[in-house]
Amino acid sequence: VSDLRSSALPGSFDLSRSMFDLRSPPHRFMKRYDSVSSVPSSTSSRKDSQGSNKSLDTITLSGDEQDSGRLNVKLCYVSSAEQIWITVLHCKDLSWPSSFGENPRICVKGILTLPKPVHFRSSAKEGCSDIEFMETFVFAIKLQSLQAVRLVFKIQTQTPRKKTIGECSLSLRELSTVESSHWLDISPPSK
Repeated sequence: VSDLRSSALPGSFDLSRSMFDLRSPPHRFMKRYDSVSSVPSSTSSRKDSQGSNKSLDTITLSGDEQDSGRLNVKLCYVSSAEQIWITVLHCKDLSWPSSFGENPRICVKGILTLPKPVHFRSSAKEGCSDIEFMETFVFAIKLQSLQAVRLVFKIQTQTPRKKTIGECSLSLRELSTVESSHWLDISPPSK
């Protein structure tokens, strides 16, 4: 195994950022649901920390363990331009505490955990269980630097107040020139 991190990281990265809005007419993809269950009724099993199987019907989820939905993103590295392309597609089965408001405006904040972190944020959308973002972010960073870090996403409300609904992340160790699609489980924010 070789360490892909460069031995001398430059003090500042040459970053370029552009955002492309891939949305069609604003309400074309919006769907509304009268009620949404974030935990499907199922008899499939899941292994607990001791390795034993328990039926999902017998698991009582506390507030800290409940899923807050899933985030779909696509990643690609363009080697000729030394750019990472991050496309935030959409959130599915999104849920949030009632204290956050009935229909808060929601955005996705991304962080590349480099020594000098790179932050980006999607536009804010009206809160519902399924939200289409369809926004691409491009940064000029060397592949070797990216493969040693994680990409963290925070799903946040913008109105009435800024609060984090949940977060998810993935390693960029497998980042390549082949576009990859990822479904990430959104967990409650770490305390």
